[in-house]
Amino acid sequence: MVSQQLGLGNIGGRSSQGMSSYLVALNGPDSGKKIFLAGEEFTLGRHPECDIVVEVGAVSRYHAKIVRNDSGYRIEDLKSRNGTYVNDEQIAEPHQLQHGDSIRVCDISFEFKQEGVKPAPTDTVGLKPDGPGAFGAVMVDDDGATSTIMSKFEVSSQTGSIHLTASPEVKLNALLEITRGLTGTLSLDEVLPKVLEGLFHIFLQADRGFIILQDGSGNMVPRWTKARKESDEEEIRISRTIVKHVMQTREAILSADAAADSRFEMSQSITDFKIRSIMCAPLVNAHDEVIGVIQIDTLDQRKRFQKEDLEVAVSVGMQAAAAIERAQLHDAAIRQISFERDLHTAKQVQIGFLPSVKPSVPGYKFYHYYLAANSVGGDYYDYIPLPDGGTAILVGDVVGHGIAASLMMAKLSAEARYCLASMSDFQQAAFHLNNNFTAYTPDDKFVTLAIAILHPESHQVTLINAGHNPPILRKPDGTCCMIAEEEIGLPLGIMEDMEYDIARFTLEPGDMLFIYTDGINEAMNASGDQFGMDRMLTCVSQKSDDLEVCSKAIIDDCRKFMANSPQFDDMCMVSLQRTTE
Repeated sequence: MVSQQLGLGNIGGRSSQGMSSYLVALNGPDSGKKIFLAGEEFTLGRHPECDIVVEVGAVSRYHAKIVRNDSGYRIEDLKSRNGTYVNDEQIAEPHQLQHGDSIRVCDISFEFKQEGVKPAPTDTVGLKPDGPGAFGAVMVDDDGATSTIMSKFEVSSQTGSIHLTASPEVKLNALLEITRGLTGTLSLDEVLPKVLEGLFHIFLQADRGFIILQDGSGNMVPRWTKARKESDEEEIRISRTIVKHVMQTREAILSADAAADSRFEMSQSITDFKIRSIMCAPLVNAHDEVIGVIQIDTLDQRKRFQKEDLEVAVSVGMQAAAAIERAQLHDAAIRQISFERDLHTAKQVQIGFLPSVKPSVPGYKFYHYYLAANSVGGDYYDYIPLPDGGTAILVGDVVGHGIAASLMMAKLSAEARYCLASMSDFQQAAFHLNNNFTAYTPDDKFVTLAIAILHPESHQVTLINAGHNPPILRKPDGTCCMIAEEEIGLPLGIMEDMEYDIARFTLEPGDMLFIYTDGINEAMNASGDQFGMDRMLTCVSQKSDDLEVCSKAIIDDCRKFMANSPQFDDMCMVSLQRTTE
């Protein structure tokens, strides 16, 4: 099997440091690279002649273009396969770019910048919008937080025996409130508001609070917020500096008077909302990993948070982290169950594409075998009756395996049936089948395919091989050979307008023909050795003259060779035998 690693292998832009507009790569190996726009028009795509080259298979050869106009620059999609997105919205018409716009082509993202334009003070981040107490949140970059922390408390998953200097009533209340509220709660969207509600019951002076969790990419995402007063439920601005500090140092921090704290003197969020006091604690899971933070603040200068409050907040954070981790594990289990259910459905659908009944052709026997490496696979076989009385036998192998390969297999099944049934010229059918795949499949995907047309009256077989393993022909005396090796062409999806050569041969009485995928001959044992063509040819020659017995023996020998080694690739084989004169 063939695979290709996708990545931002090369981004090249015709640059000019004198230009005031440029793109910044946001991900990939060239993340952070500036691409200055120094002309009237710039093409972006995978083709080497593009001004901005993005070497990713899913990106079209000429994907999009950026054009200068009187207002600056606009971007246009060039009818790409996967579309062009600005600020996560697909564009159908030319879009005028603004400072700070994000541009995405497939998985590669850029930010459009204009020198001399003052950046917005905040950048909006996602928030779970539903549920009680949820409202808008933005992260704010605070560049002035540099002075010494007033109070801090290091947190780990082992901080179970911390000494609390708060009163026993407060300590007990904190633990009971959170524990009681979280008992039996397994949904993350129920856990998060209950944690904040518990904190607000404990700290009556708290005006606002929020919980931030890291997503799968390590980004900080506000997941829930709460305000005590409806008038505050407009927007909460979160200090990115504080959050980063807490997550990196694993230290809970307290500022008893945030408005006067020199660490936050540049924080616009604190100035705008007149925040007097802040407590922020890390959320540490059972694996001693920081998964987020919890923070509350108050506007009341007469009721600022104290050091004892921070210790209570830390204990609450420990309870919250445990509940959040349980909820995340529960959510993951639910998603896994749903995925497995969908996978089972996909398997049933895929089985429906494969023939369950062997052809009934006088004077011939047929056998087929199929075993996917995963629940669904990319190997394919089919029997297609033709208008002239012949039967087409197809065996194919989509690069890769799993769901993506199974989807391409479904496409192959439909396209092959259409081309072979609607075109009497065999070579023309293969020509159109290849062009359809080349035009509509990603450049890193392709299909190897062997098509054998059996003409039962003349016993002649017409074969086209698109990059597939050469079939094996076995004679009644046990001699066998691989046939039509010189006529093998490129796999489907590699190059348009491919002309395929035809091989013709006649089956004599007792002859067997085996068409198979490389999951059989490339099957490996525990030592990493392959089953190999030599073993396969020996197996074919030494087995029974009966088609089914011989075919099953090949599969059995391969499975014995693998022993307990895992199956890394799909296995498929179709065989036929002429039984009469």
